[in-house]
Amino acid sequence: MKNTLKMQALMALGVLGAGLMLAGCKSEPPLSKDQALALIQAKYDAQPAAAASIAVDDLGMQEGVNAKYWIGVKRYPNGYWGDFNLTPDGKKVLTLVDGGDVIQWRPDSPNQPNYAIAILTVATNHLKARDIGDLQDQPGGTKMADYTEDVVLTGVPEPLQGIAHNPGNRLSTKRTAIFVLNNGAWTLQSVD
Repeated sequence: MKNTLKMQALMALGVLGAGLMLAGCKSEPPLSKDQALALIQAKYDAQPAAAASIAVDDLGMQEGVNAKYWIGVKRYPNGYWGDFNLTPDGKKVLTLVDGGDVIQWRPDSPNQPNYAIAILTVATNHLKARDIGDLQDQPGGTKMADYTEDVVLTGVPEPLQGIAHNPGNRLSTKRTAIFVLNNGAWTLQSVD
């Protein structure tokens, strides 16, 4: 009888000990898509606002002349090279990547479809994260999700936004975010 009581007491202590151990183990907190997107956007918002880089092709050059952002000042004998000065209106909304205020238009041929110059907007903005996919568990307790990163053109005048939407410009990019559990809370580890 004593052995049976001792056995039951030991079993009760074992069950109680196991219960306490399980109660002490914390499961990881959930990470919703909205929370993940907020973590990504917080990273973008913490970085300095930046100018948008825009490629200007032949169509964009014509649109820039029509918008009075630049004006042709020299045409070369080959008929397709030219120099264009930024106008005062152009200097208010854009800068040339290589500095200065003269666009040196130098395609290899009159019909070179891929020739473009790079400009930067004067208006600066933060990137925008949107359309996050499902969170996927990864080895090591991390989570991963794909999302879309957008260049924001707030404050950029309509003619320059039109040039930015021409072929050759990439205003949205697919990215992958990796999240890790840090001190009981999910944090953004990296963006690829």
